[in-house]
Order: sequence, then structure tokens, then C-alpha cells
Amino acid sequence: MTRRQQAIAFFVALCVLLVGAAISLNIGWVVINARRLTLLVLGIVSFALIIAGLIVYTVFLVLEIKRNEEHQTFINAVTHELKTPIASIRLYLQTLQSRDVDEARRRQFYDVMLADAERLHRTVDQVLKAGAAGQKRQTLARAPVDMAALARECVELALLRHHLDPAAITLETHDDRPLVVSGDVEELRTVLANLLDNAVKYSGDTVRVTASVAAPSPYTIWVRVQDRGIGIPHKLLKRIFNRFYRVQARGLRQIKGTGLGLYIVKTIARAHGGRVFAQSEGEGRGATFTVELPRLIPDAAGLRPQTPDPRPVSGIRPVA
Repeated sequence: MTRRQQAIAFFVALCVLLVGAAISLNIGWVVINARRLTLLVLGIVSFALIIAGLIVYTVFLVLEIKRNEEHQTFINAVTHELKTPIASIRLYLQTLQSRDVDEARRRQFYDVMLADAERLHRTVDQVLKAGAAGQKRQTLARAPVDMAALARECVELALLRHHLDPAAITLETHDDRPLVVSGDVEELRTVLANLLDNAVKYSGDTVRVTASVAAPSPYTIWVRVQDRGIGIPHKLLKRIFNRFYRVQARGLRQIKGTGLGLYIVKTIARAHGGRVFAQSEGEGRGATFTVELPRLIPDAAGLRPQTPDPRPVSGIRPVA
């Protein structure tokens, strides 16, 4: 049992004991003052308030312990994500400074250092975006965005970033008409990049990811990323979009990350008037993430966004 679990168990047990003591006192008060109506009512109300206060206090304390544990896990993850590439870059720079390295090795070192610098940039960028996502008001630089073209760009970037064969990630489009939304292209690029990175990381040794862009109704666009990886237990489908939460994969090496990616995806989707869905048949059976956004369609005045159809499509339930 971890320290956090021990603390939670202690406070829950303490709450149960205090509630039991309060109930015992309440029963004694009722017996003693059975014939005094005013004192009887006053005692019952007072003891009810005490019991409610104890329960609320214990729940608050348990939530705070859990939140502190999540923050500590996040700090450890971010520290690792920052220290590892910095140590790698420092090592290569020291090697270049102290030894004569041939041109081929030098170029290899530069490639590794650039990759580590990109990893540092992604980590810092995710932390900054998560901080911005926590603010209630966000100003989006809205413009028409072709989601099919953006998805194609993000797929090519993911293949390059993860050094994958072109067949590892396939892109499908299911509509001949323009699949355009009104939004911030950089924010939407972040959504697709995070979903693709997650799909690759949780695919295991064999990466087979399918990205698709479609219009399930005249007023909405779906961007869907499907992998054939470790899958997600059904009970965790609602939690994976929480800040700092990370799915621990069985049988895989420790997967790197900060636990902010899906939280950022959810926040950006909501800021664009959309939703995000998650679906998985269970562990070892892959996962599908779908972002639904209002579609921008032509009308007499030009282009205007439409409100998504609130009815569920294909039986998929919105998770966040």
C-alpha cells in the first residue's frame, strides 16, 4: 500500500469512528431528552450538522491528498522529461568539445541533439498550453481551417518525428466536399499532434494507426485517430481526459509523458465548440479517439460555423 493509500485509509477510518461516536451521542441525547421536545430537536439538528461537517471535511481531505499525489507525479514526470534530453545534449557537446570527431559522427550527434531539443520544446510547450487551458477565457485566432489538409500535415510530421515507415500511419478522408472548420490552426494542430503521438506511444512495437477526417452530419466534422495498441479499460475512459492522468501499460516499458496531452485536447475541443470522444473494447484491443467540431459551410453571406448535432452518432458516447 502506498503512502497516499495509507493516508486515505486513515482519514476514512477516522471519519467512520467520529461519525459512529456522534451517532452514539445522538442516541444518548434522544433517550435522555425524550420528553423535552425543544432540546430533542436542537440536539438532533446539531448532531446532524456535526456528522455532515465530518463527512465533508474527510472528503475534502482525501481529495487534497489525491491532488497532491497527482501534482507530485506530474512534477516527477516533467523533471524526467526535462533532465533526460538536457543530459543527453550536454554529453554530446562535451564529446564534441573534447575529442576529434569525424564528419559523419558529428552529423549524427547534431541529429540527436536536435531531436532532444525538439523533445524539450514539446515538453515546455505542453506545460504552457496546459496552464493556458486552465484559464476560463481563451481568445482564439479564428480562421477557416481545412481539417483534411491539416491532418495530412500532422501525419507526415508524426512519421518523421517517430522515425516510422509511411505505412505505419494511414490517412483517410470520407467526403469529397471541403472539410473546413472555424478555428485556431495552431491549437487544432496541437490536438492532432497529441492524438497521433499518444496513438504511436501506446501501440507497442508494431505501430498501425489510422487517422480519418469525415462529416457524419451536415453540421459536424469528425477527426478520428484509431490505434491497435494496448487499449483502455472501460472504467478508465472517463478519467483519461483528466489533467495529469496517465494510463500505465502492462507489458510495455515505462511510457514517457506528462499526463497533459488529452487534457489539452479536451480543452481545445471545448474552446472550439466541439467535443472529444473515446472508445475502446478493453485492454489489448486498441483505442479510438474522435474530436467533433462544428463544420464551416457556405451560405449566402460566405462561410459560417454550424452547431453540432446533439444526437449521438454511431452509438458512441461522449466522454468529455
